[in-house]
Formats: sequence, structure tokens, C-alpha cells
Amino acid sequence: MKRHLRFSSTVLLIAFLLTACITAPAQGTGSNAMDTPTATRAPLTEACPASLNLSATCQTPQTMRQAYGVDSLIQQGNTGKGQTIVDIVSFGSPTLQQDMKTFDSTFHLPPANVKIIAPLNIPESDPHHDKEGWAGETTLDVQIIHALAPDANIVLLVSPVAETEGTIGLPEFRQLEQYAIDHKLGNIVSHSWGASELTFGNNQARQELKLWDALLQKGTTQQGMTYFSSSGDSGATDYTDLNGTKLANVATTSFAADSPWVTSVGGTSLYTKNNVVNEDAWSGSGGGFSRFYAAPTYQKDLPASTQTQFQNRRGVPDVSAVADPFTGMAVYINGQWTQAGGTSASSPVWSAIMAIANQMAGHPLGFINPALYKIAASDTYHQAFHDIVNGNNSNQSAKVQGYSAAPGWDAVTGLGTPNAQYLIPALIKNSH
Repeated sequence: MKRHLRFSSTVLLIAFLLTACITAPAQGTGSNAMDTPTATRAPLTEACPASLNLSATCQTPQTMRQAYGVDSLIQQGNTGKGQTIVDIVSFGSPTLQQDMKTFDSTFHLPPANVKIIAPLNIPESDPHHDKEGWAGETTLDVQIIHALAPDANIVLLVSPVAETEGTIGLPEFRQLEQYAIDHKLGNIVSHSWGASELTFGNNQARQELKLWDALLQKGTTQQGMTYFSSSGDSGATDYTDLNGTKLANVATTSFAADSPWVTSVGGTSLYTKNNVVNEDAWSGSGGGFSRFYAAPTYQKDLPASTQTQFQNRRGVPDVSAVADPFTGMAVYINGQWTQAGGTSASSPVWSAIMAIANQMAGHPLGFINPALYKIAASDTYHQAFHDIVNGNNSNQSAKVQGYSAAPGWDAVTGLGTPNAQYLIPALIKNSH
């Protein structure tokens, strides 16, 4: 599938690799990743489907909840009930309903409340024949959200136009963003797609970005919206052509993850050894510094030693969650078990946690970025976040030197991954 989807193409190969009994190496870690854990957390207790048992590390809804501090909140009744997450995709999935039945029955989840809306009455456009890829993307998003926020409502807003690179597909997606606001569909929006900044070179593209900026700023600051965007799957670089076939040999980021009004979500690798969970940066995690956007105020409060990297540019990502397709959650797509991968998987994780946060707050928290960075500067940082300090996002195939995970914020995993049982109360306290 094409790269603009943050659903890593590696996911589609895992079932074949497992059948062939090939052990795939983990991505995004050094040789000592298993021996030098970043964080030690809850043990894994729930088994993956039998067809994935050969996987080095396979997550389930239960182990994901444990890893990110969601389990205790769900046991207290904080399940995302009454909240709605809007997921914006192209084409959707014709097998979603049947796939969800199998997924829910396997993991003993309640039926998912999914509503599909396709409000754009325009001709279909699929120049790269991406429908199969978007179907997998759609199913992955819904299953991860449902696994972590089982009672949240999910609205799929579907475009008949494929989003690729540059502005292709973005005007239609922008219409869907406005539709979600106008029809009050929900206060949380998840984006598992992106377009390289290098493909926004002309004036028309810059005008489209201005329209998005106005919409996202108004949504966050005036209408209580929270936007999450996947940071990308090509490490510190991205594609340089509109067809998405040629990786650039320079560092870059992507839209919409680079927007200062969006919470950008990078990726990690999640391992188990001796019944303990460890986490490192995933080499595919998009991260770096924007060519278009200046560093927002909330990032200017980071330590001076970190600020030297920014040169007054917007830093990506803000946060992260598991994205390595060899350590991802089991998902059921088009009649087949595989593992979730790419930062497509990490954005829905945060969207689900946000649904629980809004439920616990009793109102939408809206723009959370200032609160995230305020928490990171406080004494509660290492309670609220798992600080990822191992790994990097160098792209060897493109010969692009990336960034290394480090204490505090870094351009691979941002502030780190969530420990929701402490992060959510801190978000509620620090959000306005």
C-alpha cells in the first residue's frame, strides 16, 4: 500500500512471515534493546490468536491497557462512555462489520458502536488503487480505539477521494473536518494519514495549509476539539514526490502532524521479557522539525539544552505509543489476523485515552498540548509519562541521520508514552 497511510506496509506481510516460520527482527532498537529496558511495567497475561503465536511480541487489548495505565481506569468504569471519536479516512472498509465481530468475540469486548458517514457527493478518485490499504487502515483504527475505550462511540467520516501527497485529497478531508464540527459529531479527531512537507512547494499548497491552520486553530481554541495525527513511518525523512515513491535524502516532517494545533503522535517498540514490558523508540517513527511552522509557545518552555535543536521550529512528535508492526496489537483485517503497525496504530491509542479523559473530566478538554508540556515540566512527569530514552529514527535506506531518544522530549518519541492512570488526572488539572 502507498506510504501516505501511516499503516505500515510491513503489517500486511506479518501473517505470511509467521506462516513461513521466519523470525522478523524488531525495528527501531539497538542490539541491546531487550537488555537495557527503558521502562518496566505490568506483566502480559492475555494470549494472542494462535496464528500469531510465533510473533516475538504480540499485544492484545488487555496488554495494551496494562502497558499504558488504562486497565485500572476501565475497571473503575472509565471506558470512554458518552464520548465520540471521529476517524477521517478515504473509502472505508467493506469488511469492517464482520472483522469487528471476530475481533470483539475473540477478546470478549462489547459490540463496537461505529457509525459510518460519507457526506461528500463527489466522484470517486483512487489514482494509486489504494482502497485495500485504506480498508486495512480503517479497521486498524477502529479496533485499537475500541480495545482501549470499549464504550466510546466511533464515527468514520469517509472521503471518496484518496489522500496521497501534497494537497491531493486534503480539500476533501478539510470538508470532513468542518462537517464534524458543524454537526457536533465528537470532540476527538484521529488522523492516521499524512503528506510530506517536501510536497507542499507551490503557492496553491501553501494556501491549502492556511485554510487548515484556520480550521484547526478555531477547532481547538473555540470549539473544544482535540486533534491527533500520526507522525509518519519513514523515520527522520519522508517522500519528495507526489506519487510517494522516492524518499528524500534530507530530514523532514509531514502534515498534519507538524501543525502546532495538532497533538503529533510518534512510535515505539513494545517488548516483553520475563513477563515484563519494556519500550524503546521505533526507527520508523516520524520526527524532526518543521519547515513551515515556528516553535509554538508550549514547546518554548522545554529546557534550554533541548531548545538548541529547535532553532525556533515546530518539533515533532509531541507524544508516542507503540507503532512497531512486529510488536503491535493483534488486529483482524479482511478475514486474517495480523499485527497493528505504523504510527497509524499510535494515534488511535491516544484518541482512545482522550475519550476516557473527557469522560472523567465531564467535559471536552480540547487543546491539550500546553497541558502536556506543563506536566512534562512538573514533578509528576515520570508518573504521567513513560520517558523513552533508547533508539533513534535514522533512515538507513535514505541515508538520513535521524534523532536519538533521550531523557525528556526528543524528536523520535516526543514526551514519551502515556501512563493514563496518572496522566489523565494531571491533564484535567492543567487543562483550561
